[in-house]
Amino acid sequence: MKAIAIIPARLASTRLPRKVLREIGGRPLLSYVYAAARACSQLQDVIVATDSEEIATVCRQNGWTCRLTSAQHRSGTDRVHEVAQAIEADVYVNVQGDEPLARREHLDTLLGLMKREGVEVGTLKTLCSPEDVTNPNAVKVVTALDGRALYFSRAAIPFDRDTSGEARYYKHLGFYAYRKAALDAFCAWPESELERSERLEQLRFLDHGIAIHVAETPFDTVGVDTEEDLRRVERILRERKLS
Repeated sequence: MKAIAIIPARLASTRLPRKVLREIGGRPLLSYVYAAARACSQLQDVIVATDSEEIATVCRQNGWTCRLTSAQHRSGTDRVHEVAQAIEADVYVNVQGDEPLARREHLDTLLGLMKREGVEVGTLKTLCSPEDVTNPNAVKVVTALDGRALYFSRAAIPFDRDTSGEARYYKHLGFYAYRKAALDAFCAWPESELERSERLEQLRFLDHGIAIHVAETPFDTVGVDTEEDLRRVERILRERKLS
């Protein structure tokens, strides 16, 4: 199975401008993401996809593979799709450029999922911490017994009607793997109503009847969207070095 990772990275992020080039421990945030993907031996290549010449320059200086993509893309998935038109692979892995706590284990688990027969789209979940259950920035996922996603939401799902405390919550982690046909279809469809309501693009697949298979990992991540997120990641990485 030929698998390549594509890291969409843009400079003009709304809530935290230039975040992928912000430094953590003296290194750009993007370097942590790239290193994690490079550590996965199942990947034949790792490519940063960006519309920024500044990001491309940083990639070249560090010896990272990079491709300049259109500035008109509305999402990272569209950026992944553009690269997929030029490079043939069995599986394309979308590793978001603002996930500095990405690990090789995330990608190993995701690619293991994609080796199963009939899996067109894969992603990851982890047990949700109590503080993230009601946090709308932490996306929750509910899955069927066979691992297919039933729904993703920023709300606390499933709803614990009887407040029994027995409801189990899973946080969705923003790592995706696609077969080419599923990726092509996704980018051809318009934004769906559920997707627009929740601001979660993966709901477009579910709206069109494409199953998203979900594998569990014990390793949580912190997607960096704010200055507070950046400081939190710095603390976690500092604690890892000391442990």
